[in-house]
Amino acid sequence: MKLDLEKWIIEADIISMQTAMEAGLLCSEDLVNVYLDRIGKYDTELRSILEVNPDALEIARVLDKERTEKGSRGQLHGIPILLKDNIDTHDNMHTSAGSVALANSFAAKDSFVASQLRAAGAVLLGKANMTEWANFMSGSMWAGYSSRGGLVLNPYGPGELFIGGSSSGSAAAVAANLAAAAIGTETSGSIISPASQTCLVGLKPTIGLVSRTGIIPITNSQDTAGPMTRTVTDAAILLGALTGADERDAVTLTGAKHAYRDYTPFLDADYIKQARIGVPRFYYEHLDEDRLAVIEAAITDLKEVGATIIDPVELACEQTDWQWHVLRYEFKKYINDYLGGLDESVPVHSLSELIAFNEANAEIALKYGQDTLLSAEETSGTLTEQEYLDSLEQNKEMAGKQGIDYAIKKYRLDALLFLGDEEGDDIAARAGYPVITVPGGVAHKGVIAPGGYTTKGPQGITFIGTAFSEPTLIKLAYGYEQTTKHRFSPVVGKG
Repeated sequence: MKLDLEKWIIEADIISMQTAMEAGLLCSEDLVNVYLDRIGKYDTELRSILEVNPDALEIARVLDKERTEKGSRGQLHGIPILLKDNIDTHDNMHTSAGSVALANSFAAKDSFVASQLRAAGAVLLGKANMTEWANFMSGSMWAGYSSRGGLVLNPYGPGELFIGGSSSGSAAAVAANLAAAAIGTETSGSIISPASQTCLVGLKPTIGLVSRTGIIPITNSQDTAGPMTRTVTDAAILLGALTGADERDAVTLTGAKHAYRDYTPFLDADYIKQARIGVPRFYYEHLDEDRLAVIEAAITDLKEVGATIIDPVELACEQTDWQWHVLRYEFKKYINDYLGGLDESVPVHSLSELIAFNEANAEIALKYGQDTLLSAEETSGTLTEQEYLDSLEQNKEMAGKQGIDYAIKKYRLDALLFLGDEEGDDIAARAGYPVITVPGGVAHKGVIAPGGYTTKGPQGITFIGTAFSEPTLIKLAYGYEQTTKHRFSPVVGKG
C-alpha cells in the first residue's frame, strides 16, 4: 500500500507515524519533507515558524538508517518536533526569544529539553515564533508578536481570532499540521492559552518535572516547558521524553521522584467514570454567554459519562488581590544570568544592554515599547526586596495551600474544571502545579474583549490538579477527549 502523504499527514498522530515507518510505508525523511512542503505553502500567512532546521533532512536520514540497522529508539524515533524559540539548541538554528537583539545568537549547548528529545530520536524541525521575551516586554504587546518574526495568526481565523501567548507559533504550527508536535513554555498561561485557542492539547507540567536549563527565562518560580499536540496520547508520549533529573536545575532533583519516563499507561478512558471533578463557579462569572455554554456542555458530557461533578466548589483564595512582583523581580536576575553567558558576538549581555539595544533600534525593536523591561530593570536583581519575598510567599500560600490544595482536599477531588486559560491557569502557575487543556468546543459568537480581541473560536476545557498529579490529569483529559472528540483541523491557505 502506498500512502498519499499530503492527505495522510493531516491529523496524523505519533503512533500512526511510527506504525507506518515500522511497516516501511514511509520514513522519517518523508515526514520531514512533507512538513517542510506544508510550511512552504502555508506558513507565509501564519508566520508560526521563525526558521527551519537546515540539517533536519540529514538528521532524518541518519535516523532512518539507524532504524534499519539497529531498530527504533521508541515512539519519538524520526518524529519531527518544533521547539519554541526560547529553547536552546546547539546546532545551526538560532535561539532568540523572538527578539532582533538575539537574532544571530547560537546556543553553546543544548537545553536539557533539546537533549532529551534528541536522545529519544526526535528530529528538531525548527524554531517556532513566539510573543517576544515570552510576553514580558510590553504591557501593550499583542500575543504572538515578535520583532523577529512578526505576528503569529490563528489558523482557525487568521487576522480575526485570538491566538494566545506566548507559545503562539508552537500552537499555530501544530494546529495547522506543520509539524507532528511542538514544545512550548509557560510562566502563566503561555502553553494553555494558545493551545485552547487552536483546538490543541496543551500540558503544563508541575515545576520540577521538566528541567529549565537552557531555556530563556522569566522566572525560576513558575517557568516550565511542556508539550503541545493534537491528541492527549501524543502529549503523554512527549511528556515522558522530557522528564528527568538535571543537576543544573536543582528543583528537578525532587521532581524526579515523581516523574515517569512513560505516561502512556495513564491513557485510561474509563477512569473518568469514577472521577470527582470540582466546578469553581466563582471563576465562571465573567464568561460571556457563548463561552459559558461551552463549559456547561462539558459539565453535561462529564456527568453523562459517569463523572461525579461537585458544583459549586469554593477556593479560599477567590478574593485574593494577586500581584505580579515575582515575575518583575525574578526576570532581571535570571535574564541577566542567561544573557551574561552568551557569546561575545551577541550585542546584549544584560537587561540594561537589551534595553539600550532596543532604544538604538527602536524602529524595528520597539513597535509596542518596552515598559515591562524598564520596570524589571528598576529592581536590584538580587531577589532580596521584601516586596518580592512577600509576593512569593503569597503565591505559595494562597494559590497552593489556600487555593488548589484546599479545594482538592476539602471536596476530595481529582481536579478542578476551568474553561481554557481563564484565571485558574494563573492560580496553578503561581502554585507551580500542573494543567492540561483539551479541545472543548467552539464559541461561535463571543464578544470583543479588552484589547480588541474576540472571544469566539475554539475553546479548551482545562483540568487543574495538585503537585505532580499529571497521571490523573492525563486520565481525565483522555477520557474527556475520547468521549467528545472536539478536535478538528483548520482550513489553511488562501484558497
